[in-house]
Amino acid sequence: MSQISFTRNTRDLILCGLFSALIAVGAFIKIPIPVVSFTLQFLFTTLAGLLLGARLGALSVAIYLMTGLIGLPVFANGGGLSYILQPSFGYLIGFCLGSYITGSIASMEGKLSFWKFFAAGAAGLMVVYSIGMIYYYVIANFYIDQPIGIMALFLYCFLLPVPGDLVICIVSAIIAKRMIPSLGMKGVR
Repeated sequence: MSQISFTRNTRDLILCGLFSALIAVGAFIKIPIPVVSFTLQFLFTTLAGLLLGARLGALSVAIYLMTGLIGLPVFANGGGLSYILQPSFGYLIGFCLGSYITGSIASMEGKLSFWKFFAAGAAGLMVVYSIGMIYYYVIANFYIDQPIGIMALFLYCFLLPVPGDLVICIVSAIIAKRMIPSLGMKGVR
């Protein structure tokens, strides 16, 4: 193994661990709103995709998910395998795929611009909400017997939290635009 490959693998491992830890911290920075709390997890999952790329961004979220599922209380309301049965767990699944989509779009050929990063973050956001809302509806209505209608789901699980997450897309795009050149990166991988 060459020195460059070893250094790159070590750096990737450190960055994945760092973003996994940041996502865990983001779970505890929350604004309570009805049904699903607004947290800063989306900020760090989006930045993971933008700065680390699709593969490593999704890996950092997957490490975070595994850490919580093995029992460490890193999720907004605890941890453990039974957390899968929480209606909001779908958003956590969405973070993994959303980070991958964000990184994929951000790494496409072209200029590294605010609008490209914003569009990548917004696409990831739509993935997170799509998976999260469907999962919430299924678990609430068919497993825990706490029915929620489509309109209430749309209001509480989309309309209320999405403005804050759009602001996070803007902040993420600004941070990525500034950090990628200053870190000497030619763009995400």
